[in-house]
Amino acid sequence: MSFVPLQSLRREHVPPPAVVDTVRLRIAGMHCASCVSRVEAALASVPGVAGAAVNLASMRAEVRLAHAVDPAALTGAVRGAGYDAAVVTAAVADDAELRERAQELATVRRRFVVALVLGLPVVLLAHATLLPGVTPPPGADLAQLLLATLVQFGAGWPFVRGMARGFARLAPDMDTLVGLGTLTAWGYSALAVLAPAAVGGHHGAHVYFDTSVTIVVLILLGRLLEARARSGTSLAMRRLLELRPRTARRLQGSDDAIGEDVPLDDVHAGDLLLVRPGERVPVDGRVVDGRSAVDQALLTGEAGPVDVGPGSSVTGATLNRTGAFRMRAERVGADSMLMQIVAMVERAQTSKAAVQSLADRIAAVFVPIVMAIALLAFVAGWLAGLGLAPALLRLVAVLIVACPCALGLATPTALIVGTGRGAELGILVRDARALEAGARVDTVVFDKTGTLTLGALQLADVVPAPGVEPAALLRAAAIAESQSEHPLATAIVRGARERGVEPETPAEFGAEPGQGVWALAGGRALVVGGRALLASYGADDAALAAERERLEATGRTVVAVADNGAFLGLLALADSARPEARAVVAALRREGAEVWLITGDHARTAAAVAATAGIDPACVLAGVAPAGKRERVAELQARGRRVAMVGDGINDAPALAQADAGLAMASGADIAMEASGFTLVRGDLSAVRDALRLSRGTLRVIRQNLFWAFAYNVVLIPVAAGALTPWLGGNPADGVLWGWRGTLHPMLASLAMALSSVSVVTSSLRLRGFRAGRVRDGVLT
Repeated sequence: MSFVPLQSLRREHVPPPAVVDTVRLRIAGMHCASCVSRVEAALASVPGVAGAAVNLASMRAEVRLAHAVDPAALTGAVRGAGYDAAVVTAAVADDAELRERAQELATVRRRFVVALVLGLPVVLLAHATLLPGVTPPPGADLAQLLLATLVQFGAGWPFVRGMARGFARLAPDMDTLVGLGTLTAWGYSALAVLAPAAVGGHHGAHVYFDTSVTIVVLILLGRLLEARARSGTSLAMRRLLELRPRTARRLQGSDDAIGEDVPLDDVHAGDLLLVRPGERVPVDGRVVDGRSAVDQALLTGEAGPVDVGPGSSVTGATLNRTGAFRMRAERVGADSMLMQIVAMVERAQTSKAAVQSLADRIAAVFVPIVMAIALLAFVAGWLAGLGLAPALLRLVAVLIVACPCALGLATPTALIVGTGRGAELGILVRDARALEAGARVDTVVFDKTGTLTLGALQLADVVPAPGVEPAALLRAAAIAESQSEHPLATAIVRGARERGVEPETPAEFGAEPGQGVWALAGGRALVVGGRALLASYGADDAALAAERERLEATGRTVVAVADNGAFLGLLALADSARPEARAVVAALRREGAEVWLITGDHARTAAAVAATAGIDPACVLAGVAPAGKRERVAELQARGRRVAMVGDGINDAPALAQADAGLAMASGADIAMEASGFTLVRGDLSAVRDALRLSRGTLRVIRQNLFWAFAYNVVLIPVAAGALTPWLGGNPADGVLWGWRGTLHPMLASLAMALSSVSVVTSSLRLRGFRAGRVRDGVLT
């Protein structure tokens, strides 16, 4: 079979991007969707940048380069947009970055506590008259001014600074709205205390310091809760990285029984390592000697330990349960499966779903529109005769309630939680578009060998000729096949040993391509193969012709065995369907998917496997060449079907790339995984259904998040602007929080804005509860 270039696997209408390198940046200072759009635009403006994706939840940017670009140009562009940036090399946050995040969280917490302690007396003084028999003490307004000033320009300084930067670069953002809103309330109140004539009032006029400090307190509280909630979204990635051991025990040679502990980064391919009971396997490799049971559950989602021995492959970060073994390192560092999983999930989390594009377009113009609405609300209130103070507070309420934090967090938080949970369950997602495609699938096409079946031939039937003992038949076949590397030979020898027959080494051995093998042992000529080869040695299998036909009808591969021209019997080999295949197919069909089987095998074998798996005979495509698999998928798509292709081999890669959603078994070829949107590290087929369910669940949460983020602004901005006042009335001039029946007090606006962001993040965290399906009593639940 000729090698299929990776470039030819892409669909014709989606040319591959001209990307030569990728740079990751850590961004500081972002708070909303407008910030994300601004950073992406700044990065895209650097010559040589092919594209940039910024994730508000992880504070990361992935920059794709068309040619070499100085990283300083990228960080400079971000700083020019008003934010800070640093190049990072780790796929996810390392210890230094985690410490930086912890420090930021501590800073926000400290500002919140300061604002709360200083702001509480302001609120009590402002509303003292509401308590029976209580009058404000002398100098209460001056005390409010002092405390509110400390809150406004101390704890709330980031908002003031952000507002100044937004106006300076003609690019207002969330900080602009908060800073402008709180400064308006504080500035009016300061004038009312220090120069009451400037606001058309007199000494003792009502002030709104309580409004400005409460807004600062609530928004800082929202950021604190938001930061703590977002830290939970990357929990899956941190758990994966924590599986990686710090050191490995390296042996100096085959006679070294002790070895020395070395840092994991110092381990190289080819090193001989010792893994003792209770230790984690340090890197990917192969067992040299020793036997054990290795628990892979936390990495692949596989339940129960897997027995390993000489020649078995082992994966880094899995847990060695019982015995000790020596292994040869093969894939280390970034090439190991664990780090590839981490890198793939990180890429998926930074990618953008198409459904996010509407939010991005709105975010780009959102803040200027909000400022215009706030100004109109102020003018309308002024012209309606409300007075300066109530009109200004309408302006403040609109500015505060419209902060687009929830809009920026709606998609990335769901992606981070969804793809992270998938990684924990052995499902790797390439990017957000793969999730979207998986959510829309209505047709699932399975390859047969290695996908719907176990991919390993098993000796299924031993049928001796009349008068021949089964052990004699097995011994003759095993001796003849013991020197062959053909999969049929491996299955026959393994099956003989499992039945207690140990073959001896023949004196001579030969193979006839496409026909079978022969061997000389103890003066006997042993032959295993098809009818033509047996006939050339004078043997005939006519005595079991009916039995051969019956076995072939069930999809078995049948070979005949002869000894010195005497027919000994038939051996039937089968590549069995995976034990969970029938339950998985039934579950997919219950959920509305059409299930197909596609294979290059002949129709009889395909029909037998389809019957075992419960696939409709009308949905079986047999005898399909590798190039034809892609054409069959395209034909289904032409009928309006949204197709998921599940495969594992090089010959499946074109079909995987053509499908709307490609799902590659991790045990298969690398090119198949490269052509797919999903890689199923977990070894059982239920991962296929889980991948599609996770896609639907994640996309559903994204849509819900975006809906509520939009609905929040659509509903509350008009309320804050006073749209309901003509019907509900209310007199906001008294400044009493609950007296505003027809509008929205700025304090309530700030609380609603903070809660909207937290609600979006907690909504995404629901995906942490996603559970993998399990087969019980033949049913996938």
